[in-house]
Amino acid sequence: MTEDWFTLHHPDLVPSPGIVFYQDRIRRNIAIMVAIAGSPERLIPHTKTHKTIEILKLQLEVGITKFKVSTIAEAEMAAMAGAPWVLLAYPVVGPNVARWHQLMQQYPETSFQALVDNPITAHAIHTYFGEEKAPVFIDVNNGMDRTGVEVENLQSLIDYVHTLPSLELKGLHIYDGHIRNTDFEERKEVVDAAYQRVMDAIQVDENWMIITGGTPSFTVHALRTGTYLSPGTCLLWDWGYDDLLEEQPFEWAALLVTRVVSKPAEGLITIDLGHKAVAAENPVNRRVKFLNLAEYELLSQSEEHGVVRVSSWESIEVGDLLYGVPYHICPTVALHETATVVENGEVVDEWTIISRKRKITI
Repeated sequence: MTEDWFTLHHPDLVPSPGIVFYQDRIRRNIAIMVAIAGSPERLIPHTKTHKTIEILKLQLEVGITKFKVSTIAEAEMAAMAGAPWVLLAYPVVGPNVARWHQLMQQYPETSFQALVDNPITAHAIHTYFGEEKAPVFIDVNNGMDRTGVEVENLQSLIDYVHTLPSLELKGLHIYDGHIRNTDFEERKEVVDAAYQRVMDAIQVDENWMIITGGTPSFTVHALRTGTYLSPGTCLLWDWGYDDLLEEQPFEWAALLVTRVVSKPAEGLITIDLGHKAVAAENPVNRRVKFLNLAEYELLSQSEEHGVVRVSSWESIEVGDLLYGVPYHICPTVALHETATVVENGEVVDEWTIISRKRKITI
């Protein structure tokens, strides 16, 4: 096989199935992200894609100071890395209100914000914090129908939050991950219309932070002024977004490595990449794309096995190493405890996927 950018010079150092982070490519993706945003100050990248202290520190090095997370563990990971500002972009309910408050106490040098999208959550946070201040953003549902207050009720919720002295309203969180038109101009038209509908429905405080979008709408919201941008997947990139977002010039920076463990019948190979090692929420033909295997079909996966029909069966040997691009990188990373770190084909480090856990210390 011809050596390519992804080829490991000493593959025996890397167990399989495993995930490999290509550090030089991660750095380039961060640089591209900053260039699209126009400055690191506009960025609030999501940590859910990589879940590692080391990648967050690479972003801190270039001047990114604000980060978005989905779990208490991700928030703690960001604080452990030295993030000055963290938004917990997930509804804080039940015991997580107390855990969020504990984060503030344990990591006083990090400013933690949370989302509210209804009066019940807002009042619960207000009651728990008492005389203390809880910085919050209002989560807006502008069409995704997952979380967020509907646009028609947004001004009413804003008014209610202002009546709760423990809550400090910092701005709006407007996530539009449902808008995934392949054509950029079509996507831009839909994204802009959804955003403008929110702006037309309320009285916007000039002191608010307006946090917009994710990776699909990143290049759209970057064109407007006065908003913050929160892409995530582009740090590592994946097969799914590479196919969908042709205008975004990010590079695959994380690959799966898997080995042939059996040749059970002519034309078939079995690899050690089961659905415990790659995100399995999509059909089997949209889970992983192999870079050094031609004319193949991933037929099935069980927990620890993947069965592949190949045209080059005679030339494939048990023990051969395959490199695969996940279709969806974020949940794939969460399936691995560590990542092998590579520079110029050489293994240079191993990073812990620390916030794949639901709990670190809090």
